[in-house]
Amino acid sequence: MSAARSRRASLTAAAAALLAGAFAVPGQAAERDAGPHTEPHAQAHAEAGKVLVFSKTAGFRHDSIPDGIAAIRQLGAEHGFGVDATEDAAAFTPKKLAAYDAVVFLSTTGDVLNERQQQAFEKYIGKGGGYVGVHAAADTEYDWKWYGGLAGAYFESHPAIQPARMEIEDRGHPATAHLDESWNRTDEWYNYRSNPREKAHVLASLDEGSYSGGTMNGDHPLAWCQEYAGGRAFYTGAGHTKESYADPAFRQHLLGGIRYATGAAQADCRPENGYRPLYDGHGLDGWKQAGPGSFEESPDGTLTTRGGMGLLWYAEREFGSYSLKLDWKMASADGDDNSGVFVGFPASDDPWSAVEKGYEIQIDATDVDEKTTGSVYGFQSADLAARDAALNPPGEWNTYEIRVEGERLRVFLNGVLINDYTNTDPARSLADGYVGLQNHGEGDEVAFRDVRVRELG
Repeated sequence: MSAARSRRASLTAAAAALLAGAFAVPGQAAERDAGPHTEPHAQAHAEAGKVLVFSKTAGFRHDSIPDGIAAIRQLGAEHGFGVDATEDAAAFTPKKLAAYDAVVFLSTTGDVLNERQQQAFEKYIGKGGGYVGVHAAADTEYDWKWYGGLAGAYFESHPAIQPARMEIEDRGHPATAHLDESWNRTDEWYNYRSNPREKAHVLASLDEGSYSGGTMNGDHPLAWCQEYAGGRAFYTGAGHTKESYADPAFRQHLLGGIRYATGAAQADCRPENGYRPLYDGHGLDGWKQAGPGSFEESPDGTLTTRGGMGLLWYAEREFGSYSLKLDWKMASADGDDNSGVFVGFPASDDPWSAVEKGYEIQIDATDVDEKTTGSVYGFQSADLAARDAALNPPGEWNTYEIRVEGERLRVFLNGVLINDYTNTDPARSLADGYVGLQNHGEGDEVAFRDVRVRELG
């Protein structure tokens, strides 16, 4: 097990400990050599991993690089991870890279690594390492095809610096969960040689109608993530200007990308195409409330449970073979917030009909195995080791995919398969049925966002 993967395992174990109410504090990481001329890393108050910021340039050099380094150092000090910064490619050896949970390519340009260093970085990613590409990281290593796949796309051109609107496509990922549905900001907006959407998970895209100079025919991804060649990758095309690194929203965007790449936060970064919204934050048309309680809509497009026990169900139509995705978050620090997602039940104004004739995918983290997070409630426990590794703690967003094909029901948590159940009860057939969200009772507060569905086959 690599040093980076070992620390990543400890991070996910710490998240699981949070659910049990145990707030573990990692110890100080040992000093590590990051190679010649590497700046000393920032000492964090509770260091939980370490990143290397690499900013070597063989082409255009951005004057915002020092601001970017300073911002990442401050984020590390505030959030408990160490930071080294270097422009010396000699840091790219298997031994030296093993000290890091992720490497941040901060506006690198041109050919910055030789063949031996490239091979070391490929092995590092293959062993579970993380990559964060910022802005001109896409203007780097054009002759290294593997790197192009890791970054997701290569730079092609850009217009003048100007304001534009970014559309936030995924508000469950830690890099974008803090944002509204759109984000207006000023930056240098890259056009790319290819569209990463089919291979990577797009988090944010540019509205080409909001500025001049976009050349990607109206589908213009700007930030994305993916699992790649054994590791994790996050890229953002923002970050050209010095002002970006003083902007709290951009700093949180960058922090979320780093947390995903290091494994400190989990997210579903599989490509996502072909889904249509059932709830996108713009009203509850098509939904009905069964039983007591309600769901409160907030201006940021979040649904939050109030009272109960009731069920908010999508009454427009039944579904048979489908993939249902949604983001959810528990409010209580100990994870004791009861709610669930129901599938495969008949139409009814009685919420108990869904309990007795459908299946609930549980959210509450405090019950017995077959009734806890990721379980098919009362029927089959989740794979608890896989669940604990994939689960973000209370207060952070998680993403469920509930995939129904015939009588087979699979549950993915942040992109990881945690439950695979086959129905054998004709009274609970999954061949057709409705979907819904539970509001369990007073004191239970669970938030939902971006409920969407893709029909299969």
